[in-house]
Amino acid sequence: MTTSDTLEAKPFGGHKPAPATLDFLATRHGLLIDGVWTESAKGERIETVDPATGLVIASVAAGDASDIDRAVAAARRAFEGAWGRTTGAERSRLLTKLAQLIARDADLFFELEILDNGMPAALSRMIVDGAVDLIDYYAGAARRIEGTTTASPEHLVAFGGEALTYTTREAVGVVGQIIPWNVPLSMACLKLAPALAAGCAVVLKPAEETPLSTLHLGKLIQEAGFPNGVVNVVNGRGETAGAALVAHPDVDKIAFTGSTEVGRLIVREAATTMKKVSLELGGKSPVVVFPDADLDLAGPGVAMATFFLQGQNCMAGTRIFVHEKIHDALVERIKAFAGAMKVGHGLDPTNQFGPLISAGHRARVLQRIEEAKASGAELVLGGAPLDRPGFFVPPTIFTRTRPDMKVWREEIFGPVMSIQTFGDEDLDALARRVNDSPFGLSGSVWTRDLSTAHRMAARIRSGHVSINCHGAVASNIPFGGYKESGWGREFGREGLDLYLETKAVTARL
Repeated sequence: MTTSDTLEAKPFGGHKPAPATLDFLATRHGLLIDGVWTESAKGERIETVDPATGLVIASVAAGDASDIDRAVAAARRAFEGAWGRTTGAERSRLLTKLAQLIARDADLFFELEILDNGMPAALSRMIVDGAVDLIDYYAGAARRIEGTTTASPEHLVAFGGEALTYTTREAVGVVGQIIPWNVPLSMACLKLAPALAAGCAVVLKPAEETPLSTLHLGKLIQEAGFPNGVVNVVNGRGETAGAALVAHPDVDKIAFTGSTEVGRLIVREAATTMKKVSLELGGKSPVVVFPDADLDLAGPGVAMATFFLQGQNCMAGTRIFVHEKIHDALVERIKAFAGAMKVGHGLDPTNQFGPLISAGHRARVLQRIEEAKASGAELVLGGAPLDRPGFFVPPTIFTRTRPDMKVWREEIFGPVMSIQTFGDEDLDALARRVNDSPFGLSGSVWTRDLSTAHRMAARIRSGHVSINCHGAVASNIPFGGYKESGWGREFGREGLDLYLETKAVTARL
């Protein structure tokens, strides 16, 4: 029996993946370094698990510091060689080709994201389509990297001379990129596309839990025609490969998405070599529902703000402020919507709610739920693990929470909603409660009153606020956090700026 036959015999939630997916899973996956797929220096490997079943579905090479050294050296050679002299038009053509290849292999990516991460089918399809759009967006941006002209220093002109002063935008150099496990393909493309548009060379470390779609993306990068060494993919654990990448003296910039705790460690280490850092970190996003809100819209909208991707997303709206006049009515709508969500394997397109990423993460989320119960929060839905294979925790809702409770203050990264009420206090008083958090990544306001909506949005200290919806992100909309939610903005023009330096040139004529 072949490895592919063995995989095919596994249940996959009762659904059979496509032959191309089974063949991919059966492949012995390595590291992409300088255009060659290779084993790690020590021969170590990591097993990948389907979180909806708990079964091992693939094995990938696990790199360490020596593999990072090889990858960084390859990226440096590429950056200082022909790649560093490419035009924006050339980079644009390569990115356009890559977008076309992702679209061609959309079905494979669709199943890999489900099997590796556990996400529902509808979300996986959206992620794959979004990856194509994101690469296309930065393919266009590569042609629009421009400098400016400005007035020359007065002291040069004052002595009878003439001068020309202009600026150019140049690639930062060799970039280390570390991505999380919650939306693997999206995160890989969000990091790679602007870096490649700018002309950087990259060492990319996927999350050890979800490397599969990034590995196939690496193959498509080669097929698109990017030169060897421009993109290197080194799987590995954070404490080995990730730490080595951050500490490497020949890396010019680190781009990281993940927890605030790890972000702090990266900042401390990066300070020793003064490399540039951009960080998209944790969140505990507020959702403010005013008494005039459309409850038919807000009920499912607020529910999905929390339970989208099982709450495993940094912009999840998990702190719900609802006016006391509509509290009971809104909670009933949220409870009805969340309680009706069909739970199961993402390969079943009728399922809307998947597992958490791992057994360890499920245990952490369940511990937070028990702490909330013990602290006096009122449980109105969920709150216990599901008795089935995989790492499932159902949608969980707490009311009567207090500002001092961990369930209210700390990021859980799971399907746990906390609700508080507010009265007729003015917007400034309400905003003080809303902003009483170390995080400031996202948020939303729900009301029919246009003035209230914009006045409240202006008072929320977050990098991204939506009105009568939540988490409205797109390729052209900058996204990032205030406070402990990170440094810098991704997506949009601002995402490209993260990978560019500005040089001023003055010539006395």
